[in-house]
Amino acid sequence: MRTEELPFFVYGTLRPGAYNHDRFLLGRTGAEEDAVLPGALLHDGPGYPYAVPGEGRVTGTLVTAAPGTYGELLGVLDRVELPAGYERTAREALRTRDGAAVRAWVYVAAPGAPLGPVIESGDWFRRVPDGPRTP
Repeated sequence: MRTEELPFFVYGTLRPGAYNHDRFLLGRTGAEEDAVLPGALLHDGPGYPYAVPGEGRVTGTLVTAAPGTYGELLGVLDRVELPAGYERTAREALRTRDGAAVRAWVYVAAPGAPLGPVIESGDWFRRVPDGPRTP
């Protein structure tokens, strides 16, 4: 079965400036745009966050694969995210620059994921109680 070629909505360690961005995405993306994921809450996790359905919004980035790299990028992200307690699902994200709804793959918490406290800001880069953090 062929997987639909959608952009990816990333919201934690894969966002530009975070430690896994360059490790897994560098050279594989054609576009990266600020976006939000409505209808979701962000939970702290064991060094990375989990998005779950809920009354809120999660801040992140829409990542589009560079030409000819979609299959490679999908494979890399599935190998990284699925064993870490995520499942991939298609959701509508809102592009920040124009508010356009964009269908994208999102890795959300799988059943049994080790969810920590809700990150009230919905932004992994602005989580508390340890105070504001930068990537």
